Amino acid sequence: MVIRRRLRAILIPLVLYAVSGAAASYFVWHANNGSRGLKTKEEHRQRIEALTVQLDAVKDERAAWERRVRMLASDSIERDLLEEQSRTILGRVQKDELVLFFRK
Repeated sequence: MVIRRRLRAILIPLVLYAVSGAAASYFVWHANNGSRGLKTKEEHRQRIEALTVQLDAVKDERAAWERRVRMLASDSIERDLLEEQSRTILGRVQKDELVLFFRK
């Protein structure tokens, strides 16, 4: 009888500590690795930074294209730009010109 009481006095707290430890470790693991955890937050932050850089590049490209369109659409068309565009589209050059091809 005394042995059973001593065994209960040892096993019941031991089981409770084990269960509470398992529950705590479950929540800690999910706080770190879960779908809303710390690692996922860092991955989202890195992706936001990459997309921000890409957005800035697209905005710069758009501004360049808008500037070129403004030069073509204004009342006084820039002759150099018009000549460059027409030669690019038609594929024509003059006899005394040197043509350099660049790959982008």
